[in-house]
Amino acid sequence: SCTVNDLGGDFKGYGKSSSAADKVVDEIRAKGGKAVPNYDSVEDGEKLVKTALEAFGRIDIVINNAGILRDRSFVRISDEDWDIIHRIHLRGSFLVTRAAWNHMKNQKFGRIIMTSSAAGIYGNFGQANYSAAKLGLLGLSNTIAIEGRKYNIHCNTIAPTAGSRLTQTVMPQDLVDAFKPEYVAPLVVWLCHESCAENGSLFELCLLLGLSGCFPLVRWERSLGAIVRGKNQPMTPEAVRDKWEKVCDFDNASKPRTIQESISVLSDALSQIESQGNVSMNSTGSGSVVSSSTSIVGRELGTNVYKYTHLEPILYALGVGMTTKDPDHLKFLFEGSEEFCCLPSFGVIPAQTSMFDGVPSLSGLNIDLARVWKSKQNLTMCTCSFLAGELTSVATVADILDKGSGAVLLIDVNTYCGKDLVCYNQFSLFFIGAGRFGGKRTSEKAKPTAVPPKRPPDAVISDVTSVDQAALYRLSGDWNPLHLDPSFAALGGFEKPILHGLCTFGFAARNVLKQFANNDVNRFKAIKVRFANPVYPGQTLQTEMWKEGNRIHFQTKIKETGELAIAGGYVDMVPALEKPSAREPLMTEGLQSNLVFQEIGRRVKEMGNELVKKVNAIFQWDITKDGKTAMQWTIDLKNGSGAVYPGPARSSADTTFTLSDEDFMDVVQQKINPQKAFFSGKLKVKGNIMLSQKLEMILKDYAKL
Repeated sequence: SCTVNDLGGDFKGYGKSSSAADKVVDEIRAKGGKAVPNYDSVEDGEKLVKTALEAFGRIDIVINNAGILRDRSFVRISDEDWDIIHRIHLRGSFLVTRAAWNHMKNQKFGRIIMTSSAAGIYGNFGQANYSAAKLGLLGLSNTIAIEGRKYNIHCNTIAPTAGSRLTQTVMPQDLVDAFKPEYVAPLVVWLCHESCAENGSLFELCLLLGLSGCFPLVRWERSLGAIVRGKNQPMTPEAVRDKWEKVCDFDNASKPRTIQESISVLSDALSQIESQGNVSMNSTGSGSVVSSSTSIVGRELGTNVYKYTHLEPILYALGVGMTTKDPDHLKFLFEGSEEFCCLPSFGVIPAQTSMFDGVPSLSGLNIDLARVWKSKQNLTMCTCSFLAGELTSVATVADILDKGSGAVLLIDVNTYCGKDLVCYNQFSLFFIGAGRFGGKRTSEKAKPTAVPPKRPPDAVISDVTSVDQAALYRLSGDWNPLHLDPSFAALGGFEKPILHGLCTFGFAARNVLKQFANNDVNRFKAIKVRFANPVYPGQTLQTEMWKEGNRIHFQTKIKETGELAIAGGYVDMVPALEKPSAREPLMTEGLQSNLVFQEIGRRVKEMGNELVKKVNAIFQWDITKDGKTAMQWTIDLKNGSGAVYPGPARSSADTTFTLSDEDFMDVVQQKINPQKAFFSGKLKVKGNIMLSQKLEMILKDYAKL
């Protein structure tokens, strides 16, 4: 369904007619499509959008293609010829797109096409007004692509050569016939499809072997340039002249795609001038490698002692999205839990401090923290028993790589508790713009990522991050202002502060742990990830997981954009221990609790249906004597009409209680409050602690002895 807009004037913009739009509408309807005409000028963008909304109820796609010609050589262009070209081409596209914008934003979907021209890209004699407007459309499109990305609004630009009312006056008829509009349409249809992720690109439609239908992607190329002044020295035309050959040398040219990549050379040049005096441009990065890479490799960055209590693991768990809304998270959030433990991914916290303390002072590198990107992360656990105490981390430069557009620093960090190795981390830090120093591109020391299986994921978990997620996570020790200060984030090329990559890493790690290890931290062996795209606080993380033996492959997508935040990730698991074979319950003589459970069982037989409706849970009781488990009982108020039987739960228990026979009797006879027994350590609870409140109706109302 579409709305066809055409004012119906001639190629110079004079006159008005409904026939042009009606003709296209009739063609669409004849082929079974739905279409309505609109005869307004594009300067009345609101009217165009209103027609579409009244006819179809929504607007998904805008193709800005209106245009006229007023060709004159530069000195003969009148004010009117200049203004009307910009009003129709540039301002008209702006007004129609603006009218549609909020509708697309609210529905979280939109596809916009701007129509530029080869004249706008390369210039053309007699078309100064037209060329300026057409290149202006490219700038408008690129900015809309950036601002619309978070709303799933994509904007691309086409520069077609096609036969039309506009071009038939400047092209021979045989070319008009050859450059058919239907050769342009397939590209436009694909760019507007909901599954197309292309955004902010320019496509030139050209002639290929005499037939239209070639769609090359156009990009900018930039030479490395040259620094033509030194520190505290004037810049002169003669210095520019002397460096001119280097300025125009396109060997090792860069191909910037964003304004951040474009302006990076400015800060790079300033850094080199300030630090080196009069230097030439031999690198494009603020992290320029000015000394031999061999002098950096193997260098110890520093040793850091990390002292902590149970507070830090809990704060970390909150920082990676754990919540008391999920009963399974309690063991990571409550120090009083019988199973209280630390997330394995917490191992990055003591390690990163030693790394960042040493990197900025590393001789031979000029570091700009606003332009450092963690590209990969590897964590290998040796033990998961660090709940409180003191850890010592030693960071060493494993290798340095030249990736062209940047330098990658591989840093190994070993973390010890006393003399025992607790965990090993390898951080890969990408320094934007610091490449081309002549180093190697690969290293055998780098831990490789892994491609996930080519099948739908075995499990998918979504987490909506809080707008304050970065503010919370940074309390675990990553104080880089890139994640909180908007002005600092802007220096790094981001529209606003981004979420810590290791925070996203923590979300993914805990999802894998829960899905495939039932939150058993002892099964966590190693994790490896590659960071692909930044995440903004408030976005939704979607962890997709595949099980392949004891390796869990995963990737994390940003749900709002479809982009990968983490790619090629995997977690290696320790194989699960086989469950011990069922055994007969221990029947220790003299346990008073046995009489209570037998009485509860009799009452459940009488009122089981009612209790199942009210409780809907399975409770397991581990009764101890002299510190050892003497008896197990299960109260099943979830299945059938309920049951009470000796032994462990036949299916998974929702809540498991452990206490001595004597303390159990004190609780039943109300000699001790259950909460007091819990806080004093006499009663231990595992699983969904909130369900324990429903036991009152069993122990108090139905089982008074």
